[in-house]
Amino acid sequence: MKNSPLLLPALCFIMVACTPPKEADKKAVPYQVVKPIVKDTAYSVEYVAEIQSVKHAEVRSKVKGYLEKIYVDEGQPVKEGQPLFSLNLLESQKELQKADAAYKSAVADVKVSEVELKNVKLLVEKNLVSATELDVIKAKTDALRADAEEVLAHKEQAALQLSFAHIKAPYQGVINRIPNKVGSLLAEGDMLTSISDNREVFAYFNLSEADYLNTIGNQGQWAKTVGLKLANQTLYGHEGNIEMIESEFDHATGNIALRARFTNPEGILKHGANGKVVVNQQLKDALLIPQKSTFEIQDKIYVFVVKPDGVLEQRNIIPKMRFPDFYAVEAGLSKDDKILFEGVANVKDGIKIEAVEVDLANAMSLSTQDQAKP
Repeated sequence: MKNSPLLLPALCFIMVACTPPKEADKKAVPYQVVKPIVKDTAYSVEYVAEIQSVKHAEVRSKVKGYLEKIYVDEGQPVKEGQPLFSLNLLESQKELQKADAAYKSAVADVKVSEVELKNVKLLVEKNLVSATELDVIKAKTDALRADAEEVLAHKEQAALQLSFAHIKAPYQGVINRIPNKVGSLLAEGDMLTSISDNREVFAYFNLSEADYLNTIGNQGQWAKTVGLKLANQTLYGHEGNIEMIESEFDHATGNIALRARFTNPEGILKHGANGKVVVNQQLKDALLIPQKSTFEIQDKIYVFVVKPDGVLEQRNIIPKMRFPDFYAVEAGLSKDDKILFEGVANVKDGIKIEAVEVDLANAMSLSTQDQAKP
């Protein structure tokens, strides 16, 4: 059958209608684009800290004996010099009595010898005895005096041992656990209790070498005032001051230790507690971009940079700091670059968009005062 003269134009029309348009003929989809914001940005970094009382001491028995009396209770505040415990030291009492008697006897011997020395001197002056006999009695008297000094030292030592039976508070503080009760036999060095003066506390924390260098900056200046976050994630009501940085890094951990001092007028902080030291810092001229404008591929972070012709270019960036909603960019972008604000999952590298530039500060609320992560 011959082709109809009307069939050929109809087929051509259908073929043209079914041919998809070229990529360049597609209409560009509008997307919002933004420029990075450059601004000084405050941030804080938290470091795990161990809290210790400025004054904390273990109270131990210096001698062996029975615990006779306990004058305080656990958790009780005490003043300096206040009696805490007394021990029954019968042996020490007897030893002191013996030492006292020996000392009295030694003193009497010295006095007798001194009388003899005086008499011999008179006889020597009258040439009734020789000078050699005088030298002998002098040596004897000196020896007795030395014996008396030795016995006196023994007596003082016995008195000192007996004084250890009465244990007093070394300073103002709060009594902690009392493990032994009345009647317990204590050996030398046994624990009686510990006492903590919590009016001021230390917070010890560690920084890695990189954090240390980032924190002090190129000028070697340190933010002296720090905060303290408690275990319940609340911020402590008083600021502290960093007053000590160790002189060397720990070779095993690569960290350096710091110490901050906090006042504790309400007594909230206790010896042995844990918290986090909050170091407030400022990032100068930070280049900020929204996290929603980024995406990750194999642990690397990318953005879509919009070229002047509207074509998207996938570009790797290196973040310096991460905030709750923003990245501070260290490398990969400049302040004049335009990046895709939203919709990074809906586009791909090389496509063309209709760029609708918006102001980043108005597009989203800058909330960079929260905790930052390097």
